[in-house]
Amino acid sequence: MTEIVLERRWPRLGRLDRVWIAVVAILAALAVVDADQAVAGVRFTGFALREVAPWLVLSIAIAAAAAATGADNLIARAFRGREPVMIVTAALFGGLSPFCSCGVIPLIAALLAMGVPLAPVMAFWLASPVMDPAMFVLTVGALGVDFAVAKTLAAVGLGLLGGFGVLALSRGGWLADPLRDGIGDGGCGGAKVRTPKPPVWAFWHEPARRAKFATEAWRSGLFLGKWLTLAFLLESVMLAYVPAELVASAVGGGGVVPVVVATLVGVPAYLNGYAALPLVSGLIEQGMAPGAGLAFLVAGGVSSIPAAIAVWALARTKVFALYLGFAFTGSMLAGLVFQLAIR
Repeated sequence: MTEIVLERRWPRLGRLDRVWIAVVAILAALAVVDADQAVAGVRFTGFALREVAPWLVLSIAIAAAAAATGADNLIARAFRGREPVMIVTAALFGGLSPFCSCGVIPLIAALLAMGVPLAPVMAFWLASPVMDPAMFVLTVGALGVDFAVAKTLAAVGLGLLGGFGVLALSRGGWLADPLRDGIGDGGCGGAKVRTPKPPVWAFWHEPARRAKFATEAWRSGLFLGKWLTLAFLLESVMLAYVPAELVASAVGGGGVVPVVVATLVGVPAYLNGYAALPLVSGLIEQGMAPGAGLAFLVAGGVSSIPAAIAVWALARTKVFALYLGFAFTGSMLAGLVFQLAIR
């Protein structure tokens, strides 16, 4: 009922109310049980949004310009029939790019909005949150070169697993129209076929194209802004009430079982990748299996709250389930392979 009223009074807010209501409800609950954390949550969310703002603005501008110029038609056409190559490229770029799980969200949204198939997007989506250049350097310092290289290979391998997995499923017709209504142009097997037209690069000379740019920028900005706000707020709650030390302590020990346990714990738990490094290093010194440490870091990174919420916001439930499934399977395999390799 609230959504209907909002849609009638303020059409642009009709689809936003559920997310914003959730944000307000979380803050209200925190204000009742822990006022200090409510304030801290607002500050954390504001700081996180400020940090990701450059990527957000850039991606919105790219998506809006692609729509206004008509370049999105060419981009969508360029990706058709080349998905295996794009999957490999996306996995490699994702494993080596400087995007964190937060910064990758607007870029992913821009790719989907331009009609890029879901398979390469999924490859990049899975690989990117796990490793970046700064993370590699810090991992070398905390856990050694072998661990840093293994984590990088795990990121790329995870991207390949997800990308080719989605490609196989899409060819069977199971992933037709994988994106939520109103998001992008579809994906693997679901992209709507449009008639390519020559792009008009100087779109600002035409009033209709300027209006299209403004409309697309406004739509993308509202969509990304609401979900990022909710994601960062939930992240602050997790960090406040689920101590990383408590989560990590459940994966001590050696053998295969800790790798599986580490993956099971890592997938639903958010653990900041940078903060996790010294914790995992300390647990390994106390006898934790290195493979379990790798599985925990990979699983926690790829299934972090911002990354997971982005998948939920953009894709249908079955794609979200696939994302988590690939995160679990890939993280566990990475941990087991690493454990066998260092014996």
